[in-house]
Amino acid sequence: MKEYLLCCDWGTSSFRLQLVNIDDQQVIGEVRSTDGISDTFNAWKNEEGTSSNSRDRFFRQRLRKQVDVLSQKSSIELDDVPIVISGMASSSIGLKELPYATLPFPVDGSDASIVHLDPQEDFPHHILLISGVRSDTDVMRGEETQLIGLASSPHLSKNLLKESILIFPGTHSKHIVLSDNRLIDFQTFMTGEIFGLMADHSILKQSVETKGLNKYAQNELDVFKSGVDKSKSANVLNSLFTVRTNQLFSKLNKEQNFLFLSGLLIGAELNHLRQKLGCQLILCSGSKLFEFYKLAFEELDLLKRTILISDELVDKAAISGQIKIFQNESLKSKGLSL
Repeated sequence: MKEYLLCCDWGTSSFRLQLVNIDDQQVIGEVRSTDGISDTFNAWKNEEGTSSNSRDRFFRQRLRKQVDVLSQKSSIELDDVPIVISGMASSSIGLKELPYATLPFPVDGSDASIVHLDPQEDFPHHILLISGVRSDTDVMRGEETQLIGLASSPHLSKNLLKESILIFPGTHSKHIVLSDNRLIDFQTFMTGEIFGLMADHSILKQSVETKGLNKYAQNELDVFKSGVDKSKSANVLNSLFTVRTNQLFSKLNKEQNFLFLSGLLIGAELNHLRQKLGCQLILCSGSKLFEFYKLAFEELDLLKRTILISDELVDKAAISGQIKIFQNESLKSKGLSL
């Protein structure tokens, strides 16, 4: 008999719920939406004065609607199937605010900050809510679950005994320092958010245009590499304006400038790694950004000491981490050691 788990990744601006077979981690079905934590919290605040709904109940109602959609799509009755939630649901604007786990943080998930929420009459699901990790100067929510998932895979586990830096690209990229199977430090880089602000809300928006990240020919990507190269020696605040002059002086068209801007910012994020000569680098990128970051690593002469984790494995890392944490908690409840 199959044992199912509902795996929820609830971000600031996105929602993903997947029905997973625990034994083989096969995804049976999924639903996605833009009903992220921020919009859900704002909707509850707008209703707060006209309804007796608590925040907990409001979030559960939103979650129940998505479970019902997934149940219909998969033709499987999902009542009583437990739900594991990671991401921003444990934040101050989430379902329930939880304290962060602290460093050093074992990558087997044994010290994860977790709370169990019991089923309710109108919500027949046990919830396992996972919090993030903090240092003295930084925080993460969601990446720790991906890290736990990747660390449990044979592709990566054997490489985590020596000091390594794992790079997780994204809106807020994370560079995670591991030593002896423990997370000991990390840094956040606002690469994706700065790119969005520059491309959509600054004077540069008239100078860039995209045709989709996966629709560029190899020769067009030379422009991306030139942006990475410029980041090696130029101050990023100065070189950003080059995007405008590239277009004004007809040096690059708008689509090429999009690639140049992307290369400039990704290069600015990664340049510090050139000084980390004693560290093994591990690129953990999903499919959307994998080729761009791989190109940047190559241009910065980092590729020869970098392990490339497949984008397919990274895309499934959150599920693997959620299952690992769920299994850890199941063992604890039975009084067994991890």
